[in-house]
Amino acid sequence: MRLLWRNYFRMNNNKTVQRHTMKDNKIIILKAYISDIEPVANLFDAYREFYGKSKDIALSIQFINDRMNSNESSILLAKIKGEYVGFTQLYPFFSSVRATRLMVLNDLFVYPEYRGKGVAKRLIESAVELAKSEGCGGLILETTEDNIHAQSLYEKLGWAEESGIKHYSFDLN
Repeated sequence: MRLLWRNYFRMNNNKTVQRHTMKDNKIIILKAYISDIEPVANLFDAYREFYGKSKDIALSIQFINDRMNSNESSILLAKIKGEYVGFTQLYPFFSSVRATRLMVLNDLFVYPEYRGKGVAKRLIESAVELAKSEGCGGLILETTEDNIHAQSLYEKLGWAEESGIKHYSFDLN
């Protein structure tokens, strides 16, 4: 399933929102830098485990390090009370038909104990803000068919399911 971003910024024009109050806690969204490799790799490893991969922190550190050092992705981190609780990773993408730059919201993960508290919502909103600030024409993402909770959130935030398109993959490993 792939969802396509549509007109989110008609709903929210504030480009500089960095904090969102959540009862007594504050969700702080930060852009990740190489100095954040450890918390990013821990979140990324947990994300991979969520999708059935074996825990491999060394692989996660290497993968995230490679993406960050070569500027191949943008990573946003969510913190509550000084603790890293979630992340999203975005990759640049180009649409020839639309003749524009897009961003792929490829990874989104929140530790289970922080789900349902607005963290994923804030990460997605911040991803939209980042894409807009970089002149992108939109964002795309895909999720598994059984990830009903995520699909509900995406649709609530103005994303729309794309129809009429089939995606194929060709595994080289």
